[in-house]
Formats: sequence, C-alpha cells, structure tokens
Amino acid sequence: MLQVSFIRQNREAVLERLAIKNFSQTELVDEVVSLDDERKRLQVEFDNTQARVNSASKEIGNLMKQGQKEQAETLKSEVASLKTGIDPLKLKMAEVEKSLLDKLLQIPNLPAKEVPKGKTPEDNVVVREGGIKPTLEEGAVPHWELTTKLKLIDFELGTKITGSGFPVYTGKGAKLQRALVQYFLDFNTAAGYLEYLPPFMVNEESAYGTGQLPDKEGQMYHATADNFYMIPTAEVPVTNVYRDTILKEDDLPIKMTAYSPCFRREAGSYGKDVRGLNRLHQFEKVEIIQIVHPEKSYEVLDGMVSHVEKLLQSLELPYRILRLCGGDMSFTSAITYDFEVYSAAQDRWLEVSSVSNFENFQTNRLKCRFKDASGKTQLTHSLNGSSLALPRIVAALLENNQAGEGIMLPQVLHTYFGAEWIL
Repeated sequence: MLQVSFIRQNREAVLERLAIKNFSQTELVDEVVSLDDERKRLQVEFDNTQARVNSASKEIGNLMKQGQKEQAETLKSEVASLKTGIDPLKLKMAEVEKSLLDKLLQIPNLPAKEVPKGKTPEDNVVVREGGIKPTLEEGAVPHWELTTKLKLIDFELGTKITGSGFPVYTGKGAKLQRALVQYFLDFNTAAGYLEYLPPFMVNEESAYGTGQLPDKEGQMYHATADNFYMIPTAEVPVTNVYRDTILKEDDLPIKMTAYSPCFRREAGSYGKDVRGLNRLHQFEKVEIIQIVHPEKSYEVLDGMVSHVEKLLQSLELPYRILRLCGGDMSFTSAITYDFEVYSAAQDRWLEVSSVSNFENFQTNRLKCRFKDASGKTQLTHSLNGSSLALPRIVAALLENNQAGEGIMLPQVLHTYFGAEWIL
C-alpha cells in the first residue's frame, strides 16, 4: 500500500508511474488527497473540541471552589454541548478514514524506473538466456504422455478424487517431487536462507498484509467455515512472520525459505496451454523471501535473480530471464523478473519463477519496520522469488531429457533421487 504522504508530495510522479502500469483509475490519487485533507480537518476539529472540554472542565472545578456557581453552570452547559458533538465527530472521522483506506487499497504499487512500458507478455524484455536447447530423438512426446507411459503421474485419478488440475503423483513421480523439494531447500539454506514450514492456510489479516486481499479473492480457495484462505504461495505466511514487528537495523537482512503446496483457482484457464502440468490448481513450490534495509533492496534483488539463475543452471535446463513490462506485473510488485525454461517437446517457454521487489508496498500493510542508527523508525523492503515451482520444472526435465526407454536426470539430482535414470 502506498503511503499517503508520498502520494501528496509526489502527485505527478505517482500518476506518471501508474501510467506505466496501465492503471486507468487515476482519479483515485486526487480522491486520496481530498480524503486526507478531510481527515486532517476533522482531526483538528476533534482535537480542538477535546482540548476545550478538558480546559472547561478544569475551569469548572476552579469556579466551584471560588463559589462562582452561576459561571460554573454556564460552563457546564457549554461542555455538555461540546460533548454531544464529539461522538458524531468520531463517527465521521472513522467513516473518512475507512474511505481513505478503501481508496488506497485500490492503487497498485508503483513500477520502478527500470520497468519497461507495455501491456502484454509480448512487451516483456529478455534480459539474458542460458543453457542449450536439446535436440530430441524422433518420436519424442510431451510430458503428459511420458508421465502416463512411465506411471509417474495419474491425471485421471486426480480428476476422480478432486477435479481437473489436481494430479496424483505415483511411484517414481512422487519420489522425483520429493527429491526436487529437498534439493531446492538445501540449495537455499546453503545460501543462508532459514527454512520454515508454515501453515498452508492463513487468516484475512495475513492475506491482506501481502496484498492478496482485496485484490485476488477470486483466485484463492476460501474456507468459509473459519474464514481462512488456502495459500497461493509460501510467500504469504512466511512474510507475515514479521507482521506488526519493529526490528533492529542489525537484524537485516532476514532471509527465509519454505516449501509448501500452493492452491490457485486459476479461474478462466482453459485450452492446450494448461494441459498436463502446465497449469494446476494445486502444486508444490519452494520460495525465498527477504526482509531488507530499503537502501539495499535492489542490490538484494540482483542477488536473488543470480541465485535462481544458478539453481536453473544446476538443473541443466535452457532458460531465459525477462524483465516484465508494466502491464504484465502484479498489483503489489515494483519490479519483477520472470524465469522461463524451454520445453523441447512442446516447443515453448514455461514460466517457473518470478523474483520481485515490493519495496515498502507490503511492509506498509504489514507494519514491518526497523529502527535505524539514529533511532528513527522506517519501513523495511520485502522481496520474494520462486526457487523453484515444481510442475513446469518437472515437465521440462522429463521432456528435454527423454531418451530411449527412460529419462536421464541431471547430475545434481542423482543423490537426491537415488538413481541417474527414470526407467
């Protein structure tokens, strides 16, 4: 959530950056300023009224001690009249503050100056590519055929048990999932990230804190009995570890990693691009999150991008890194780098990670702050990235490494999986 003071002091710059994100409701900016003016006016009126009540109450006591009952009674009438106006004033202040918050929650984070203009994925900028695209043998097939042939995943069984988008991993397919999760976590903890195993459901306050509410209700599964939300990513519960917290400057940076299943309704997703593992309602992912000093967040962002890139290189997958254009970024992000791996059997790029800097957009909601060397309290910056999402990694590993009667796994997975091949 943007800070009102920043909007007031930088109105033109805010409008300029919102245009990069193709945000059309720019009238909200002036509405926020107008409501903040009204809030301040009401606060002054309330403070002056309360001060007059307090002053008159003391004066009444003095007058009574001096025997000036008539003057005291006159003041009592004035105080009574002032008090009758305080409650309506409080109600009006609460109404204005709620309207102000509602308007603020509708304004997305501002894109960083490095974010390119554009509206669609075609406008994203390829930063760099790595790895070698494989040449497959004749007769190579996409992963949904491979997983059936090798009895790794049963999509039909998942549909029977729950519905489409909920695959059942079996045998070596389940073992490969477990091996990847363990490898990703070990890779992250070796880089200094502290591992968490968070709850897989969160309350409204947590979903609000990281920006899922009120923006993405339609994409989350909602357990209405207890008003909990199934998490779309471990970013939500793990970032909320530091909600309503004041840290010491020496505590920063805070580096966290977590495995979790992820639940997304993916409403409106149909067609060939969602076949097999390409788009699921439940999938596994390992996440990295950092809470950092605001002056260090872009340096940290570069480090997180490099970390994910090295992880992909270790899996020997061809990849590319894209800087997302304004129109393709999330509501909460200031800048995002997407990682895609090349799927040879499908002849297309598959997104497997997003690494984002939210600056203080999330931490303002979370009230995650720190005290600097001078004792001043400041908002931290938050960042997160997928390290990595499993479904499309599995799809690319299977498709790109199919040979003869099996799948040749990259060397880093041999120990974790317990074999070099899936036969």
